[in-house]
Amino acid sequence: MKRTTSLPLLLVLLAGAAVAKLPAPSDEAKAKAAETAAKTAHSGKVDAYKLCLSMDKVAADYRTKAKVAGKEIKPAVETPPCADPGAFVYTPPASASAPAAAASAAPATASKG
Repeated sequence: MKRTTSLPLLLVLLAGAAVAKLPAPSDEAKAKAAETAAKTAHSGKVDAYKLCLSMDKVAADYRTKAKVAGKEIKPAVETPPCADPGAFVYTPPASASAPAAAASAAPATASKG
């Protein structure tokens, strides 16, 4: 009987340790996370482009076979052409401290009149 009550108690203690506060991420970690998010978004665009190309290929094959069979196919909806996302290029955003440093340096160089 003691064993069944000690297990939930142990789980509660371990859960408390797992919820402990973590330190704030460093600027380098934030930059790496932003780059990873940008890579993931670009990867999604590339996947969508490849899917679009494959769907166009299948549709063209279907239309060709239907034409040979003597059927007339009219698209219900005109679809836009596939948009190639291009190569991945990541430009990190300017840091917030750079404009503040430039703004604080400007009044120091002004002469008093």
